[in-house]
Amino acid sequence: MSQFFHIHPETPQQRLLKQAVQIIQQGGVVVYPTDSGYALGCHTGDKNALERILRIRQISGDHHFTMMVRDLSELSVYAKVENTAFRLIKNNTPGAYTFILRGTKEVPRRLLNEKKKTIGLRIPENKIALALLAELGEPLLSTSLVLPGQQFAEADPDDMRQQLEKQVDLILHGGVIGEDPTTIIDLSEDNPVVIREGRGDVRPFQ
Repeated sequence: MSQFFHIHPETPQQRLLKQAVQIIQQGGVVVYPTDSGYALGCHTGDKNALERILRIRQISGDHHFTMMVRDLSELSVYAKVENTAFRLIKNNTPGAYTFILRGTKEVPRRLLNEKKKTIGLRIPENKIALALLAELGEPLLSTSLVLPGQQFAEADPDDMRQQLEKQVDLILHGGVIGEDPTTIIDLSEDNPVVIREGRGDVRPFQ
């Protein structure tokens, strides 16, 4: 049976964040809000939790996960960032972007794109997500909460509770949030490439 925390969207309660982090560190799978909708998250190094997320979403092991990071300094630990790319990321984060970057040795190999050795990284602007990452002190492995047979991510935590109560360890209820996909920018080569146009403005990268 999963736990269900009502968490304030502007001033997240510290005691609830501490409990959420304990669950993540103990191998839990959590549902949490981001600026692009609700997501499933787990500890980056926990293979069992990762496999549980794959089962929940009914997706294959080669699915591209995202690493949620709290700031630029953390992003630089997990990605090789050239000066031009660094400036672009700095000027547009936190925000609704996912950046494809070449991973460092700090990224578990199973999370890297097999051919290009890249990983998707995000610095979200949702206050609950940022507070959770700050309390965790390391990235959170993440994927949008799109359930099998659905086109869009789930928006209402009360509905998620009915569907996922026995499959996840914690649902952080931060209000109803509709899916609003991030803009995906590939910064792994010399020139930025827009992979998907979403909520983030593409003009700085063109």
